[in-house]
Amino acid sequence: MQRRFLVLALAALACACSKKKEEPSSGPAPTPAATAQAAEKAPNAVGLVIDVGGRGDHSFNDAALRGLELWASGKRYEGGRYVDASAQELRESISSDLASIAPSLKPLAVKPLVLQSKAQEDYAPNLQLLVEQGAQLTIGNGYMLANAVRDVATENPKSLFLLIDSQVLDAQGKARQLPNVRTILFKEQEGSFLVGALAGLVTKTGKVGFVGGIEVPLIKRFETGYRAGVMTTNPKAAATLMGVYTGSFNSVAAGKQVAQDLIAKGADVVFHAAGADGLGVIQAVKEARAAGKSVYAIGVDSDQSHLAPEAILTSMVKHTDLAVYQASRDLLDGKLVAGEQVLGLKESGVGMADVRVDFPGKAEALQKVEALRQRIVAGQLSVPGTQAELASFQAATP
Repeated sequence: MQRRFLVLALAALACACSKKKEEPSSGPAPTPAATAQAAEKAPNAVGLVIDVGGRGDHSFNDAALRGLELWASGKRYEGGRYVDASAQELRESISSDLASIAPSLKPLAVKPLVLQSKAQEDYAPNLQLLVEQGAQLTIGNGYMLANAVRDVATENPKSLFLLIDSQVLDAQGKARQLPNVRTILFKEQEGSFLVGALAGLVTKTGKVGFVGGIEVPLIKRFETGYRAGVMTTNPKAAATLMGVYTGSFNSVAAGKQVAQDLIAKGADVVFHAAGADGLGVIQAVKEARAAGKSVYAIGVDSDQSHLAPEAILTSMVKHTDLAVYQASRDLLDGKLVAGEQVLGLKESGVGMADVRVDFPGKAEALQKVEALRQRIVAGQLSVPGTQAELASFQAATP
């Protein structure tokens, strides 16, 4: 009985499933045959479960939503429903670092099904619900969904899954593969290296900061790459780089508080990798600038410049949008296969957003950063992703 009420409650959260004919059954979980019948009623349906950061984080979750809703479906979510997006909206959503592949990003015949998780306990029920609603591909967005994807994929071997930001892990935390799961990992350190190199060239105080969310290896890769980048262009600033963690991804207040502390200690460039907490970082920088301080924020995952055009130096772009789009395209082409993909600068998995603000020496600074990017893509520069690798890292000449 409890499961029945849970399924009904989660159904109310489905962003694209409000029509009566799309409501899930409140009865027992369907058999594989019944699931296949549901898929026939929802052709080309792709489901997405986003984590507790929610829709509207202007970062990690919104990137995945962009890949599914705008790019793959040609839709914009507005007022609780989907409306057709214009060609201009699609073009403007594609960051400049994807310019070379932008012409190929055309809307597909995909029907989006989206569920937002309010708590970690929602992950597995949400994934299962999307399977029952007929999703032909079900996506778990974020490393925190790793166990839920493993369990639901095991229980539904005829359904396909995509796991973003993590390998499939067994009960002992060791990586394993499932025949119906594609996993996507990113070289966050490479994109973070670029924004770190820029921060080292821009800082006037010689002090820069980093704000992470939960201190896990994934987020440490952002910090490590950032430190290596600063080290490359400004060794003195790297020696005093201040890194702090909020312990969450959904507390704007926590992000603002730690950023205010970093600014008070002299940091004039602050890079965040903290999900919705990062919105607080950006707010703190905006307020500091309003008070007359010359300080910048560096966004993450999506181009966040629209949030504070004068305060955002750039953003480390992580293309979960592209990963979701490509998986949706592979599904329609019958080419979606299980296995692991690792995406870095060379694969257009990460990048750096346009620098729209002006500062002294901007042209020269961007040339140096671009030269470093080219060296990474060519395999001439390996960016550290762990503390041990950072300890032995030899800073390259910009």
